[in-house]
Amino acid sequence: MGMAAVESQFHVLAVDDSSFDRKLIEKLLQKSSCQVTTVDSGYKALEFLGIESNDPNALSTSPQEVEVNLIITDYCMPGMTGYDLLKKVKESSAFKNIPVVIMSSENVPARISRCLEEGAEEFFLKPVRMADLNKLKPHMMKTKLNNQKLEEIEKPLNVSAAAAAAVEPEIKDSAEVGSKILTLQSELEPKQVHLQVAQQEEQTLGNNNKRKSMEEGLSTDRSRPRFECVTTAV
Repeated sequence: MGMAAVESQFHVLAVDDSSFDRKLIEKLLQKSSCQVTTVDSGYKALEFLGIESNDPNALSTSPQEVEVNLIITDYCMPGMTGYDLLKKVKESSAFKNIPVVIMSSENVPARISRCLEEGAEEFFLKPVRMADLNKLKPHMMKTKLNNQKLEEIEKPLNVSAAAAAAVEPEIKDSAEVGSKILTLQSELEPKQVHLQVAQQEEQTLGNNNKRKSMEEGLSTDRSRPRFECVTTAV
């Protein structure tokens, strides 16, 4: 598996069981300032992408962090053909938008039509030339722009999630404060009721004392003897 410079603009996954054709494709793509990863089978291509395959000898797959902008594959390969690899990629929700280009040394119209109908962007006849690879840049640019748009969409979502996470502790703090206020209110209510009862008792006692005083005054005036009109005989 060969890799070019990481700082290249586009990343191409090249699949061919012929070592000569792999090296040729790699050199041509590097001249176009592309980063290139080469593998010798469709199973290894799926393994690199992290797509499940039916190969019993395949290692456990895990999605690659490296962005792939285009896949170029030979049609005739043992085990898994380029057409089978194309179908697997297009069936994957994560990689179905990656452009796939098929190469073949045989000019079979039915084969070409089948690959294009399945979703291949181009079908090149070997040997592949520089003029053929120049047709790939618009496809890679489209993938690059789509990925950038997805990143721009995901950024506000991540910011919103972070803001929500920051607000959550404040909500919890407010809930704690509200709970403490309710606790204080529940503690104060019996005291307020006791104070009101005491005030009512004091007011009732005062009213009773006033009434008693008034009654005593009235009874004193009424029981006092009057001697002005009484004459005592001797």
